Amino acid sequence: MSERHDAVEVIVAKRDGAELSDSQIDWVIDAYTRGEVADEQMSALAMAILLNGMDRREIARWTGAMIASGERMDFSSLSRPTADKHSTGGVGDKITLPLAPLVAACGVAVPQLSGRGLGHTGGTLDKLEAIPGWRAALSNEEMFAQLEDVGAVICAAGDGLAPADKKLYALRDVTGTVEAIPLIASSIMSKKIAEGTGALVLDVKVGTGAFMKDVDQARELAETMVGLGTDAGVHTVALLTDMSTPLGLTAGNGLEVAESVEVLAGGGPADVVELTVALAKEMLAGAGVSDVDPAEVLASGRAMDAWTQMIRAQDGDPEADLPTARHTHDVPAPATGVLTRLDAMAVGMAAWRLGAGRARKEDPVQAGAGVVWHARPGDQVTEGQPLFTLHTDDEHRFDRALASLEGGYDVDEGGSAFTPSALLIDRIS
Repeated sequence: MSERHDAVEVIVAKRDGAELSDSQIDWVIDAYTRGEVADEQMSALAMAILLNGMDRREIARWTGAMIASGERMDFSSLSRPTADKHSTGGVGDKITLPLAPLVAACGVAVPQLSGRGLGHTGGTLDKLEAIPGWRAALSNEEMFAQLEDVGAVICAAGDGLAPADKKLYALRDVTGTVEAIPLIASSIMSKKIAEGTGALVLDVKVGTGAFMKDVDQARELAETMVGLGTDAGVHTVALLTDMSTPLGLTAGNGLEVAESVEVLAGGGPADVVELTVALAKEMLAGAGVSDVDPAEVLASGRAMDAWTQMIRAQDGDPEADLPTARHTHDVPAPATGVLTRLDAMAVGMAAWRLGAGRARKEDPVQAGAGVVWHARPGDQVTEGQPLFTLHTDDEHRFDRALASLEGGYDVDEGGSAFTPSALLIDRIS
């Protein structure tokens, strides 16, 4: 048992800019998880961390204490190496769906413990739950059997992994402390290290539709997380990727599943394919598999076979029709010219207001709601032709969604030369 401390003493130390000692960190995380440190005290400490930061030793110790609050998984008994991916969240970010079966088809097991969406960023479990019959909750035994048999599992994390994080995450959400880099990094990495994967690739999003709006902040977060993973013995790499424009052509649960299946069938939007293949290469390299080209495996249809097995293993019907929204509304292009900007945040907010996302953890989501855009920046559009199609079960939602999109895109009638921003910004290892 760690040395005993007092919550006020720990808060005051960080408030005044001091470094917290190892025993202070161990004690406060353990005491908070057990309910001995009150929410208002942890709120004060989280705000002090947001304002004054933490050094690498403090963040590593904080992460370790959160891991120690629960169980650790161990995949060493599997017949193949493991690799996982975590995205910091964006709009239209359906990459996990084609990526997990693709990497499995290349011979590496993917234990993808995923979450639900909150606000304008979508959640992987919400997307997959649009598939009739599919279930997110698996026992550890079911998860291991599926990893051995199919090679990929996407499911909800059990309550046993980093329970301290679950409490702290909910608290940060309502106290304005979500943006603290030490708290973001330790939240993500405590779960991923406890999950026990051998290699981890981080997709750190930058831009209007991401938590990190500027590249310097995103790089600091990526470097912090890569350091934490490396120190914990996990082969960790981060890619900084652009989230000023949403990924693909869809945002919304069932809509994104349909687009992911297109990618697995050898089609789909070029940016989704590019990022899926780039992340797959990093996961395979981290797991020590260098002789397989994921682009070839994707084209061969083997990733689609792995997808079908993965969905069936979790009681989903991969052949079933996906749910569709009861109402749709087209938004016409305002002029003829080149679409030069499509703001990820505007699209994400519109999808959220249509019912694809939730404002509170307990809110339901609509499986068929969301936004389809019919052009990406650089594409030619014609005045009066649909630029967006909005989908929802509740037509009263259209007005607020349309308000979100206002000012969220530009059409240049001059058709000037357009240079798209690169999707892959940097690699940090």
